[in-house]
Amino acid sequence: MLLALGWENERIANALSITPPTLKKHYFREMKFRDEMRDRLESRYAMIVWMGVEERSGAAFKEFRRIIDHSAAENADGRVRGRGAPKAPKPPKLGKKEERKLAAESVGGKFSPPAPPKLIVDNNR
Repeated sequence: MLLALGWENERIANALSITPPTLKKHYFREMKFRDEMRDRLESRYAMIVWMGVEERSGAAFKEFRRIIDHSAAENADGRVRGRGAPKAPKPPKLGKKEERKLAAESVGGKFSPPAPPKLIVDNNR
């Protein structure tokens, strides 16, 4: 739950009375799913509020409406953020061999390979 609240590793370790390396060692799987934990916490909260709505609680109705509005705003923000100028495609990542080959071809200066000889061919004769 502390991950879902956005706490940093050091703060979580202090709350559990352990060191940050111990936290990482014993809770590494949970630490990888920080964002997922936030979603789980929010969904559980929404479920609890919904149970209040089913019991006809006025405060629960009001809170559930706030949750729906917040969710709709996040969805709209995500759709708007995806618009705009298209991003230029990234060049394909080269492997080690391709990188070395390109580096060898671009060698210049004292260590560059000699230029091929100029051939003078007169085909008019």
